[in-house]
Amino acid sequence: MTKDIYVQAKADHIASLARATPLSAVEELVWNALDADAREVRVDLVQNALGGIDAVRVSDDGTGIDILRSEETFGSLGGSWKLQDAGTTASHHRRLHGRHGRGRFKAFALGTHVEWRTTMKAGDALLSYTLAGDASDPGVFHVAPAATPGPATGTEVFVTGVRATVDSLTRPEMVVQTLAAKFALYLKAYPGVSVYFCGLPVSPVIVQKGTTDYTVRLESGQEAKLEVIEWRKKFSGKGRIVFCGRDGFTLYERPSGVRSGQPFSYTAYLVGARFGELAAENALVMDELHPEVRAWLDATRAILKEHFHRRAEQAAQERLRRWIDEKIYPFAPDDASAERAAFDAGVAEMRAQLDGFDSLSVAERGYLFSLIRKAVG
Repeated sequence: MTKDIYVQAKADHIASLARATPLSAVEELVWNALDADAREVRVDLVQNALGGIDAVRVSDDGTGIDILRSEETFGSLGGSWKLQDAGTTASHHRRLHGRHGRGRFKAFALGTHVEWRTTMKAGDALLSYTLAGDASDPGVFHVAPAATPGPATGTEVFVTGVRATVDSLTRPEMVVQTLAAKFALYLKAYPGVSVYFCGLPVSPVIVQKGTTDYTVRLESGQEAKLEVIEWRKKFSGKGRIVFCGRDGFTLYERPSGVRSGQPFSYTAYLVGARFGELAAENALVMDELHPEVRAWLDATRAILKEHFHRRAEQAAQERLRRWIDEKIYPFAPDDASAERAAFDAGVAEMRAQLDGFDSLSVAERGYLFSLIRKAVG
């Protein structure tokens, strides 16, 4: 059965969703796979002999796209089938992420032509078919059955006509860390799920330096969990506060407004059932203009400031012990002289101004220490 599905939405609205960043498009396609009960999701960049990207492929072993619901799945923007279900996936009863049917259109941010090659179970048999859409007319999807059914259920999203912006995905290590931050709480809640980008596992455990849990309390008596994850590599942006429902799904995120200082890169996850209610009331997007949201942000920032003050002191003590062990620090640990204070201030200034100071060799650091020692002596 070949047919066309027409999206019930304005073309400019669909086009606006297709202008997402490549990374957010990948994120949405992964969420779609997880909402289809996938245990394994793989994102790959298909490269040609010259190293250019010919296609983006996102494959999963989920339940596939239900042909009986294809009109609902692809034809009703803002009316996702997930709203009609119990809020959990059918087989593994994991929490559903999507609610508005928008994620599939972000695939056009990756390329001009998108095909969903899917296999579902129909009774005791397997049924395979392709849904295809093109950026030239994103309001129409073409459905066609496959000549033979696939070996197992699942979906492969194959994107061609790749856009130049997809080059931003060619640094796999950075993409993996960013995706790990996005999926951290979900992957922690469902350890049986695996996500890979260009063969690298998207695992918060691998890319995180450490995690610390706190309880945030408001004057009203309300409480929420705060999980601060420090990452091994520094993100291009500042630290962020992420509001999550009790299931760990991101509801809203914003810059934290708290400087962690070198070398700490972090994401602060604020988790609680109350945030789902605030999101439903459109209060989270009001940010600081909403009194309760501002109260949560203020309380969280106070904890973050204390956390990183303590971490900075720990890091300073660790550096001092290393410098003493390396025999390049020119003062005794119990020296309380003004000269030592001036030396420490000079080293702190040099660390702030010289990128990669901590990665210098022992001899190089020792030479710089001797120069600072002479300058303050």
